[in-house]
Amino acid sequence: MQHSNYKLHVYHANQCNPKKCTGKRLKKFGLARIHEKVNTLPKHSILLDPFAEKAISREDMDTKDIVVLDCSWETVEEVFPLLLKRNFKHRALPYLVAANPVNFGRPFKLNSAEAFGAALYIMGAREQAKEILSKFRWGYTFLELNHNPLEDYISAKNSREVVEMQKSYM
Repeated sequence: MQHSNYKLHVYHANQCNPKKCTGKRLKKFGLARIHEKVNTLPKHSILLDPFAEKAISREDMDTKDIVVLDCSWETVEEVFPLLLKRNFKHRALPYLVAANPVNFGRPFKLNSAEAFGAALYIMGAREQAKEILSKFRWGYTFLELNHNPLEDYISAKNSREVVEMQKSYM
């Protein structure tokens, strides 16, 4: 089933280089909404959380809003407690490799656009994922580099299967 009406939200901590900020670029194209306050994020959203117990999977398809945290990796541990107060579904992305110029080839070091693209793809919204990533020179490379794992993850029924599948790539 193809669902491509996911609403994308970026919690923006204003810590990145504005010229390289993928969240702001997605906003410019009308593909994501920027939030500077945690309490403006929609409740019951999926929060892409690198520390989550559960991996994102097709079982999350019914949740219409996806939130990424756009802050420096160094401060992520300070920001996350604020987000715990909201009623989010915390989901981790499985093993994928970055294609962005800053972290090219590094596993788990995805920028906001790659995180959105991966989540959308895994949840069955391939076309929306491609649209998001098409706004970046390296976007297609991300899909190429991760083609096999993404195809495996999209076939998983739930988080447990996604986590099991990622082991073969690590």
